[in-house]
Amino acid sequence: MTNPTPPPGREAPQTPQTLEAPVRFRDLVAAEWIKTRSLRSTPWTVALTLLFVVGSAVAATASDHHTRPGPADFLPYDAYPPAGSWTLILVAGSVGALTVVSEYSTGLVRATTVAVPARGSVVLAKAVVTAVLWTVVGTIASAGSFLASQAVLNERHAGVPITHPGVFRALTATALLAPVCALVGLGLGVLLRHSAATMVAAVFLLLVLPPMFSERVRWAADVRHAMVSSAWSRLVQSWDPDPVSLAYSPTVAGSWAVYVLWPLLAVALAVLVVRRRDV
Repeated sequence: MTNPTPPPGREAPQTPQTLEAPVRFRDLVAAEWIKTRSLRSTPWTVALTLLFVVGSAVAATASDHHTRPGPADFLPYDAYPPAGSWTLILVAGSVGALTVVSEYSTGLVRATTVAVPARGSVVLAKAVVTAVLWTVVGTIASAGSFLASQAVLNERHAGVPITHPGVFRALTATALLAPVCALVGLGLGVLLRHSAATMVAAVFLLLVLPPMFSERVRWAADVRHAMVSSAWSRLVQSWDPDPVSLAYSPTVAGSWAVYVLWPLLAVALAVLVVRRRDV
C-alpha cells in the first residue's frame, strides 16, 4: 500500500514519524542515569566500596604506632593506604567497563542503536553519567578516609587539618582516581566488548603493569609514570623526591597530565571505534 500523491501545489501530510522530535543529548544522559540508578547492584557496589575504602584508612591509621618527633605531619598512606586505593581502582574500572559490556552481552545495544543511531552520542552520555557518579563516590571516599584517619590520629594529638600542606592535593587526587579509572574501563569495554577480557585488561593496565617497570631506567620510568596508579602515588606524597636517589621520580605536573589524558583518550577512542564498528 502506497501513500496517496498530494495534488500539485500542496505539501504531503506529515506522518507521526516525521513529527517525532530528535533525541537530545540531555535525554540520553537522563536515560543512562535512569538505567544506572535502576540497577540493584549499583547502591550495593557503591556502599561496599565506600565501607572498605574508609575502613582500610581506619585500619592503617590505627595500626601505625610509630612515634614521630616534632609537630604533627600529614601521613598520606595512613589516610589513603594502598589497599583502599587499589579497591577504588578495581571497582571503578570494572563498573565503568560493565556499563558498556553488559549491553553487548545482553544484546541491549542493538535496541539502543536502533532507537538512537548516533552511537557516539550514546557513548558520550554513558561517559558523562559514569564520570559524575564516580566523582561523587570518589569524593565521599576521599573525604571520609581523611576524616576517619584524622579522628584516630587526633586521639594521639597527631591529626592535621585539611589546610595542612599536601592534604588538599592528596584529597583531590584520590577523589578523581575513581572517575579516571571508570572512564578507562568504559573505553576498554567498547574496544573489547567481552566481560572477561575487559576485566583482565583493566586489572592488568591499572594495577599490574606499573610495578613491572623500574624507576632506575629512564625509559621504563617514563612508562611507569605514565600510568594512573603511579600518578596517584606521586600526587598523594607530601614530600619531595630524594635528591640523592638513583630512581627517576615523576613530577606533580606530569602526574596531573596523566589524570587528564587517560580518560580523554579512552573516551575519544571509544567514540571513534563505536562509530566505525557494527554492533
